[in-house]
Amino acid sequence: MVRFLLSGWCSVQLRRTLTIAGLVVLLGLPAGAGKASKTTTVQPAPPELLLDGGRKLAFERSFSLEREVKPKRSFWTRVVDVIAGEPDFHFLVNPYSIATDSRGRVIVTDPGAYGIHVFDFTEKKYKFLSRRENSKDPMLSPQCVAVDAQDNIYVTDSQAGKIFVFDFKLKYQRMIGSLKGGEGFFKRPTGIAVDSAAQRIYITDTLRNKIFVMDMQGSVLATIGKNGTGEGEFNYPTELRLSGQELFVVDAMNFRVQVLDRSGSFHYAIGKLGDGAGWMFRPKGISFDSEGHLYVVDGLWGVVQAFDRQGRLLYYFGQRGTGPGQFQLPTGVQIDNNDRIYVVDSFNRRIEVFHYYAAAKTTEGGKL
Repeated sequence: MVRFLLSGWCSVQLRRTLTIAGLVVLLGLPAGAGKASKTTTVQPAPPELLLDGGRKLAFERSFSLEREVKPKRSFWTRVVDVIAGEPDFHFLVNPYSIATDSRGRVIVTDPGAYGIHVFDFTEKKYKFLSRRENSKDPMLSPQCVAVDAQDNIYVTDSQAGKIFVFDFKLKYQRMIGSLKGGEGFFKRPTGIAVDSAAQRIYITDTLRNKIFVMDMQGSVLATIGKNGTGEGEFNYPTELRLSGQELFVVDAMNFRVQVLDRSGSFHYAIGKLGDGAGWMFRPKGISFDSEGHLYVVDGLWGVVQAFDRQGRLLYYFGQRGTGPGQFQLPTGVQIDNNDRIYVVDSFNRRIEVFHYYAAAKTTEGGKL
């Protein structure tokens, strides 16, 4: 046992220096244990994708762990880790859907972890939301996520058949679709979108091949669609998004995205079955950039395709793989107010972040 005998006149700094040195000896920490270790070789990022009109797409980073929110851990925290063991940091297991709120938080559903990850890189905070152990109305398989204008979080549970609602403080508030006896109203709720101005919630029930239109209390106001291959008909609808006055619905097994008005009237469709550019095989998540372009994740081909409102393919990015900018079974996509594109790279257990640079805005005289 190494013991330090410090007389009363020793300075605080000397005590601190000797104590640190003693802990390094006692705990067997390597020299320089208070310093950050050097990282291993990092794979190079993909090159920037240069697009028409001065636009471009750049890969930024990826993340998958709770500890990445606050990567710098103090020496004393690491000493405690050696003594008591590192805490059990949360990590992505089987991420599926993603949303961002006005605070810049990234919200990721994870059926494999039976919960929801909330990454707040601005405040360097992380929170894991779970109700699996709750004896009444447990959350079993969180699927898709949406936020409203007040940053309340709405999560579909495809197994429980219900919608779980959390407030902006990440506290559980209520449930939508819970029947007497604990059963869920929905057969398989998947996609969800919230219209705060109109006080409406849109939910796809994949097994019913319908979209339910509900008020904010969960009362059904209308239904949209039926099973089929025609206009306004669905074959396993999944994700959906609101953009302007239009409702975009991933009609998964019809291999297209249908565009409807808020009442359900058909406008047009984007995509068709195939493995070529602009075609779809396993359409998953959808989102929009600041110029109104539609982004569609194709889970099987491992790409994200961008379309204009006329359904014309503008560009695509990604390929199958495990490196930066590559995907394996991607699912969700979210584009925030700064045109950062968050892609859920499900099988690689990570979120990949890209930055879309829109065309420079000009005045009537043609200058910025």
